[in-house]
This record gives sequence, C-alpha cells and structure tokens, in this order.
Amino acid sequence: MISYPVFYDKVETIKVKDELSNVLGAFVNGEYEFSYLDVVKSAGHSCPTVAGAYLITLEALKNLYPNSRAVRGNIKVEFKENIEDGVVGVISNVVSQITGATDKSGFKGLNGKFARHSLMYFNSDINSSAKFTRLDNGNSVDVIYNTSSITQDPKISLLMQKIIKNEATLIEIEEFGKLWQERVEMIFNNIDKVIIIKN
Repeated sequence: MISYPVFYDKVETIKVKDELSNVLGAFVNGEYEFSYLDVVKSAGHSCPTVAGAYLITLEALKNLYPNSRAVRGNIKVEFKENIEDGVVGVISNVVSQITGATDKSGFKGLNGKFARHSLMYFNSDINSSAKFTRLDNGNSVDVIYNTSSITQDPKISLLMQKIIKNEATLIEIEEFGKLWQERVEMIFNNIDKVIIIKN
C-alpha cells in the first residue's frame, strides 16, 4: 500500500472522453479520468509546478467543456516559452498526459484518424501561461498561473540548502517534505488566487 499526503485525494479529478481508447478497447465508451495522484506518479513528485500544470489543465478544460467530458485529441495547447526554458518541459508533460496533445512525438493515428501529434506548440505569441483551443469549434481559453500570493514557510529555503549540501538530518528531510507538500496543498486550496482565465 502506498502512502502519500491525503489532500491528493481531495483534488478535483479531470474527466475525459478518448475515442481512441474506445476503439482499441481500453475503456468502455472511451471514458476515464485523471487524478492529481496520477500526474504525481508520472512526474515522480508533487510541487507547485506539477500542481500548476494540473490546475491550468483542469480549469481550461472545465471552461472549454462546461457540460461534458473533455475530448482527448481534440485540444491544441500553446506555450509562450521554449520547451527547454525553465519548467516548461515539466508543465507540458503533465498537460500532454491529460489532453493527449504532443508536439511531434505523439501517436500518428490510424490512417490519419485519432492523431495526437502536432497539437502542442511552443514559442507561441500568447500572453498567458498556456492557451487551450478546441479543434472542433475553435473556442479557446488563456490560463495564467501565479503563486506569488501563496507564501511559503521560511524554513523551506533553509532546509533545501541543507539538503542540497548533504547536511540535512533524516528528521530535517522529513520536515522539508512535510512543509513542501503543505505549500502545494495551499495552492489547491486557493485556486481562485492562483488561476486567472481569459477567454
């Protein structure tokens, strides 16, 4: 049995419909959902960046699909920065996992149908953290993610320095992890402060 912070299970899940998975017999009607725990497993960690990637996707898809499941493979995603800049690569990996969108590396489709490649773009002319666009109707939404209003315990920086220098005790490492996840939980508890939607 795995152990993880209990707030992971309280985060709203993202429900999707994936016609490819239906055709290939993976999920009945192609319907399934992603949880924050799913993306934490994929990323290998939980941090403000992974939380932000999950949140911008969650809020964008709720906006684009207000009365139905988001359709994987029907969503184009754009980023302002290059994939190698800062944490853009980490963010794009999470977004790709949920939406199915990739740049050039994704599924090429079945005779052109259900293709997932060429749906993610970098160095785009946008003024947001990411822009999501439905391919079927052209509706789009810009999402801005900003955690500046969420303060962190000052001990986090001090403990991180000790960990980086291999000077931290086991108790200090455990304390750091607890404080780190508390900040991530604060982000999820203050979505209205960290997420801005622009249509």
